[in-house]
Amino acid sequence: MSKRAKQNITNRDCTRKVTKREKIYDAECSGLYVSLSPTAPPTFSLKYTCPITKQRGTHRLGIYGKAEDGQPARDVVYWRIEANKVKQRLARGEDISATTRRAQDQQAKQMMTVNQLIDLRIAWCAEEITVRRHTDSGVVLKTKPRMKDHANMASHLNRFVRPRLGPMIAKEVSNDDIAQLQADILAGTLIIKKGKTSKKDSVSSARHMRKAVSGLFNWAAEAGRKYVSASPCINLPPLPAEAPRKRKLTPDEIRTLWHGLDRPDITVDRRICLAIKFALVSMLRSIELLHIHRDELIGGLNCAKPLVVIPEERVKKCREVHQPLSDLAVETAKEAMGNHQWLFTGRWEGEPLNRKAMACALRGNTAKDGRVRSVGLCAKLGIRPFTPHDLRRTAASLLGGLKVPRSIISMCLDHTVQKDEHGDISPVTGKHYDQDERIEEKREALQLLANEIRRIISTPAEAQEELRRAA
Repeated sequence: MSKRAKQNITNRDCTRKVTKREKIYDAECSGLYVSLSPTAPPTFSLKYTCPITKQRGTHRLGIYGKAEDGQPARDVVYWRIEANKVKQRLARGEDISATTRRAQDQQAKQMMTVNQLIDLRIAWCAEEITVRRHTDSGVVLKTKPRMKDHANMASHLNRFVRPRLGPMIAKEVSNDDIAQLQADILAGTLIIKKGKTSKKDSVSSARHMRKAVSGLFNWAAEAGRKYVSASPCINLPPLPAEAPRKRKLTPDEIRTLWHGLDRPDITVDRRICLAIKFALVSMLRSIELLHIHRDELIGGLNCAKPLVVIPEERVKKCREVHQPLSDLAVETAKEAMGNHQWLFTGRWEGEPLNRKAMACALRGNTAKDGRVRSVGLCAKLGIRPFTPHDLRRTAASLLGGLKVPRSIISMCLDHTVQKDEHGDISPVTGKHYDQDERIEEKREALQLLANEIRRIISTPAEAQEELRRAA
């Protein structure tokens, strides 16, 4: 771009046609210049020295324009006055480049859509951070995502919030918009995918949506971000009460399931069948047991007191779980593991079973047109449908029938113990002070569970009733 010697910039200079880009510096106002181009309007800028960083910078003032529609002319005189105003701000020690950046950032925030906000939120939650963990051997630094369950949160935002609110300006989303979204989810009229709507009367989906969108807008309204001034997720209509799930397997169903998983006509992967058995006898959650690695088996499966340590990354409450293994659990694990590194190896040797493998095997697979792709284990075995999580409820109920204290059952389930035979327990006691894992108490309870399952699967139903009456 060619430069011309300093002269007083005139309106005629700004309106004449040019064949190439050039700059004209103003002799009256030092640093002021106009950029001329054959393809762009005349633009005024000011070169200056930052009073803080002592570095040279350029501040864009604006575009030359004539008076029209009652607006004053933005001519040479106008921009010369504006340049002098900027110089006064510089004389007061203001960093105008930082001020301009803040103004631009604020303007971008004001125009941010919900789609953009969701993308920022998901990226922030999935970001790897380093945390300190105090162990018996000292302080250990670990890297983990900022939010442990960020994948589920992202799924709820993408499925429920993005289709309806995504194109909207985030600061314009109102309380009524969230309330209508909730109502549509409950009515089953929200389109979450092409040709697919939300499940009618799904209180669970509405609850997950509210949790995800509330977290989104509370995060957006925090100091330092201020993408929105306040969260619209307030005073929403209350959700209907969710009925507690009570499905547990009866002794007859346990017997049918256990022996049915060994039937030669069952085409489900043998490792999935063994994982279902292991879930019942170990009382672990699906994600906890399906990803057990050989290194997590303390002492191996052949030691006198086998134990598995589930790392906090796979545990719901972000704490290590030390779960003893009964003889029935060890027997099942040995058959499943073999010489592999994972207790339940997936389709590919280097990875474990998918966390949904058991649920899919029990439920089966049905196409959108109603065509059955694969029959579930429940249908094949003639058992009323149940989920892998119902096996934890079944095991806990069996222990309750054996008069095992509920405090011990809670520990086997990795629940927070709030009360024992002596009364209420302060939450701070178990979180910060009593760090004993109660291994032997859990081992005794889990062995009682294994013995009860052996009795159920080996004794005919009529003999079971007689033994119970005799007991």
